[in-house]
Amino acid sequence: MTLKRQEKHHQVVLSIAHSDFAKSMNAHAFFKIHNHAIGEDLVQDTFMKTWNYLIKGGKIDVMKAFLYHVLNNLIVDEYRKRKTISLDNLLEKGYELGTDHTEHLFDLLDGKAALLLISRLPERYQKVIRMRYVQGLTLAEMSLITGQSKNTMAVQVHRGLEKIKILYNHTS
Repeated sequence: MTLKRQEKHHQVVLSIAHSDFAKSMNAHAFFKIHNHAIGEDLVQDTFMKTWNYLIKGGKIDVMKAFLYHVLNNLIVDEYRKRKTISLDNLLEKGYELGTDHTEHLFDLLDGKAALLLISRLPERYQKVIRMRYVQGLTLAEMSLITGQSKNTMAVQVHRGLEKIKILYNHTS
């Protein structure tokens, strides 16, 4: 077959495949993607990729299986894309920004209760717990201030937290 006749043959084969399978492939793509426009684009990309494959001399044994294989790969690629959703689109679809601050309020109250419990700790644990969690110092900074090793600071912080947990569970 000459190159021109071969290209004409590929056009006929692909046109028949398009008329036979395009509708069911669009339905398949919509079922997977849940968007008609993107699904139709993926089906068109499938036929374009198939055309390119045929032009490069590729051989297709079963057209339907090949087309669905290419379409499924494109669907997987679509899933893997990072999707950015604009706030405007969400607002148009009825999404409303929540103003539920109960979780933050509970965290705040629990934090205040824990702060009150620090005063019930032995003096050496009070000091390290305040430095670590109220002032936000690192273990290295705490060891510089106290002159003790970082390991000693870590142990005291751990023991102080255990004592606060016990006190917190008894008061709850």
